[in-house]
Amino acid sequence: MDRADWSQKPHLGWLTLLVSGGTLICCALPILLVSLGLGAVAASLFYNVPGLLFMAENKAWTLGLSALMLAGLAWMIWRPGQSCPSDAELAAFCARAKTWNRRIFFTSAVIWGIGFFFSYLILPLRLWLET
Repeated sequence: MDRADWSQKPHLGWLTLLVSGGTLICCALPILLVSLGLGAVAASLFYNVPGLLFMAENKAWTLGLSALMLAGLAWMIWRPGQSCPSDAELAAFCARAKTWNRRIFFTSAVIWGIGFFFSYLILPLRLWLET
């Protein structure tokens, strides 16, 4: 499988969605639960879900890895010189794969943005608004 075939397969997109979803679970979900008064539920999640505490303690690495994967997916989708095959059936498959890759990319980017906002921006924004 050569390099051009990767842009026509949505596997990288689904992996990026999974990793960016991890940022939402590790960083935004606990803050949301505590904000709703469900701190005991958040503590129980951290205690019972093995990787959640590790991801939350290393949120810079988690967000950085998912940002690199998002950048790689963006490059795979929008790189120059990329075209679909001339065969009608393969061209239709290529167009569908590109459409799904774009949808997955934007969904992943929104999820990553929410995780980043709740990890790094919500507290400084709250402190700035209180002054």
